[in-house]
Amino acid sequence: MKKIFVSGGTGFVGTHVCEKLVREGWHATVPTRRAVNAKAIKLLPGLTVLELDVHDEAALTRAVAGHDALVNLVAILHGTQAAFEHVHVALPQKIARACLANGVAQVVHVSALGADSLQPELAPSMYLRSKSEGEAVLVQAATGGNAADAAQAGFDLSILRPSVIFGAEDKFLNMFAKLQKLLPVVPLAGAGARFQPVWVEDVASAVVRCLDGVSTQPSPRVIEAFGPEIFTLKQLVQMAAQLSGSGGGLGRPVIPLPGWAARLQATVMGLAPGEPMMSLDNLDSMKVDNVATGKHPGLDSLGITAAAVQPIAKQYLGLR
Repeated sequence: MKKIFVSGGTGFVGTHVCEKLVREGWHATVPTRRAVNAKAIKLLPGLTVLELDVHDEAALTRAVAGHDALVNLVAILHGTQAAFEHVHVALPQKIARACLANGVAQVVHVSALGADSLQPELAPSMYLRSKSEGEAVLVQAATGGNAADAAQAGFDLSILRPSVIFGAEDKFLNMFAKLQKLLPVVPLAGAGARFQPVWVEDVASAVVRCLDGVSTQPSPRVIEAFGPEIFTLKQLVQMAAQLSGSGGGLGRPVIPLPGWAARLQATVMGLAPGEPMMSLDNLDSMKVDNVATGKHPGLDSLGITAAAVQPIAKQYLGLR
């Protein structure tokens, strides 16, 4: 039985990835700081939950030993420059060293649309810059520092760049549906930003198919994961209202904010306690449309027909 180490396996995307991996016959090791965080997956056959801080490089390197592959899903959406560097750059560096030290053959790294490992400095936000730098770290490790020389490869590398991910447990459409029920009107920063939402099950399938060697692209390969439709943020907010039945299916009025008001709203939200709904860095990320660039293959290159949003979102938003 092949063994795989899944960092971030207890999260939204990670639980779906783990379910598919065990069905494919992989034995999965999922690290987590607290075992209680793994309650959604701990009973899956062939899966081991390991209490471990993946940022502890020595412990990570020991834990990765004996695994054939590694999937990295660890990410944050909000934080300081230091926090983004810690999670999106320093952790991939530690993962790369752990994989090279233990002879791990395959790595699948889930990044984001808008990231660019060749020009990280051009990204408009801390989130996208750090995602880009994290990709660059893994590409260098996978190629021995020479992307043109496959003979120098340290491990086979697949980088998935998804658009915003939707699914029953998402914090995207669910959040919009909740706001529509709470607010008489919805003032919206970044209303014109464009997205190409992708279903969490399609992203999870893409991870597994990369591991199965379905892609014909050479390593290191970049695959963009996106759905069949493009929406503005305003359209997605309105869709969430319609599908959840808010306001009789009509929802509340959505008021696009001008730039200065959008930044004010994002600043205030970013200062709120707990995880913010939006931050200035999120707003900066939306300066780049979250849609397919056409520069890299999509899910169809893995034999996946991407699902549309509405039929799936209706099933879970309609229960709100």
